[in-house]
Amino acid sequence: MFRTAFPEKIDVAGASIELLTKGEGSPILFLHAGHGVDADDALVERLARDHKVIVPSHPGFGASSRPVGVTGVDDICHVYLDLIEALDLRDLIVVGVSFGAWIAAELATMGTGRISRLVLIDAVGVKVSDRETRDIKDIFATTVEDIPGLFFHDPEKGKASFGGFDFKNMTDAEVTRFVRNRESLLLFGWSPTLYNPKLLGRLHRVKVPVLLLWGADDKVVGVDYGRRYAAAFLDARFEVIEGAGHYGYLEQPDAFAARIDTFLAA
Repeated sequence: MFRTAFPEKIDVAGASIELLTKGEGSPILFLHAGHGVDADDALVERLARDHKVIVPSHPGFGASSRPVGVTGVDDICHVYLDLIEALDLRDLIVVGVSFGAWIAAELATMGTGRISRLVLIDAVGVKVSDRETRDIKDIFATTVEDIPGLFFHDPEKGKASFGGFDFKNMTDAEVTRFVRNRESLLLFGWSPTLYNPKLLGRLHRVKVPVLLLWGADDKVVGVDYGRRYAAAFLDARFEVIEGAGHYGYLEQPDAFAARIDTFLAA
């Protein structure tokens, strides 16, 4: 994971964004999780069977540049608003995972004129409890060795997905990509930890159908958090997938893609 540079670049809003495009059909904008995304992401491959899937690396992630003024998730959203217009994307399906789902939710509150559906997978981004209750696991207090057990239902699948973090056998470019992703996630999600305190109260502005998919064994943001997240939208479906953790879409890409297909066909 997170190792492969993408073949395309596009300049928008003062940023040079690396871009991967796969498949043909109605467009999907796929917004990746905080660890980054690789060119052979299994869920992207599955969605590309029936759709044109556009996968940017967020500003500051992968090989995408980060202009000095891009310091928050709202800034990323404005870059993506420009990207959507630059690519003239319409009737767009936005699929976001974890940190990418936070971006997707914020993006949709800014206007849904070009968006037709929204899919959020194990999303972070909102505060649903009181100030003394932690809703989101402090992932910044964990080591890379903790990630398989924390992010996956099956830690062995987690180790396989991330190559065991064998930095000694990674190229300099691969290590740089990993470090940039980690650094940027810290910048955008450090304080408060992975949420915007104002976002929950803005979700009613999303005027398109929303599907929230959740791993039953999500140890980062639990199922109850997901249900309360879904309740803030005007038109949302919430579905739980058994045998899946926070990164369940990597453990069971076919199961997640099948739920998305059903939602889009409804």
